[in-house]
Amino acid sequence: MANALSNSRLVDFIHLTRLHKPVGTILLLWPALWALWLAAEGVPDPDILLIFIAGGFVMRAAGCVINDFADRNVDAFVKRTSYRPLATGRISAGEALALFIALSLVGFALVLLTNPLTVLLSVGGALILSVYPFMKRYTHFPQAVLGLAWAWSIPMAFAAQRNALPWQLWLPALAVVCWTMVFDTFYAMVDRDDDLEIGIKSTAILFGRRDLAIIAAFQVATVTALALSGVAFALGGFYYLGVGIVGVLFAQQLYSARHRDRAGCFKAFMDNRWVGLVLFVAIVVDYSMNS
Repeated sequence: MANALSNSRLVDFIHLTRLHKPVGTILLLWPALWALWLAAEGVPDPDILLIFIAGGFVMRAAGCVINDFADRNVDAFVKRTSYRPLATGRISAGEALALFIALSLVGFALVLLTNPLTVLLSVGGALILSVYPFMKRYTHFPQAVLGLAWAWSIPMAFAAQRNALPWQLWLPALAVVCWTMVFDTFYAMVDRDDDLEIGIKSTAILFGRRDLAIIAAFQVATVTALALSGVAFALGGFYYLGVGIVGVLFAQQLYSARHRDRAGCFKAFMDNRWVGLVLFVAIVVDYSMNS
C-alpha cells in the first residue's frame, strides 16, 4: 500500500513537471542550440552545451510548476488541464512552490558554471519565467511574454560561449519571439472556449476570427527574421534551404488548424518541434560544409 501511494505521488510530480511531455522542453532547447552553434561558428564547447541542455530540462520543469501554481484555481475548469495535480489537490500549493524554488536553484547552480555575464542574464530570464504564468490575467499577450522567455536563451548562449553580446544575436531572438507567438497562439486556440468562460486572456481570444491570418503574419515575420539572421551570420545555402523548409512547415500548420478545432490546433502546435529541428540541422550542416 505504501509503495502504491509512493508511486502515485511520483507520477503526480512527473505530471506537474511535464517530464512525461518533452515537447515543451524540445521547443525550449532549439533556440539555445541554434544560438550555441551560431556563437561558436560550429560545434560549441562541450561543457557549455551540456550545461544548456541540462538547464533546458530543469528550467522548463520549473516553468511548468510555477504555471500550474498560478493556474491552480482555474485549471479544473479547462478540459485539457482538469487532471493536473494542483487542480485536483493531489499536490499542495506549498509543495509546488518548494519544488519550483528547488528547480530554480538547480538551474542557477548550472549557470554558475559559466561566467558572470551569463549569470547576470540568467536573473532576467528567471524573472520573465516567473511572471509569465500570471500575465494571462492582465493582458491578451501572455504569448509575447513567453516569447521573451524563450528568446532569452539566445543572448545567454552567446554570453556563455563568447562572453560577449554581438548585435547580430537579436535577429534570431526576434525570430524566436515571433515563432513563439505562432505556436503558443495555436496552443491557446485549443483552450479558447474554456478560457472565454473563465475569463483568461490570450492572443487566441484577442485575434478572434482573424487568428489564422495574424498567425500567418507572424510566420512571415519569423521566416524574414531567420533569413536576415543568415545574412548577419554569413550563413550559406544549406541554412537558407532550412529556412525555406520552415516556411513549408508553417503553411502545413495553417492547413492543420484551418477548421479551428481542438485536434487540428493542437497538431499545429505540436508540429513546431520540426521547425526547431529543421533549422538546427540546417545550421549544423551549413557550418560543417563550410568549415
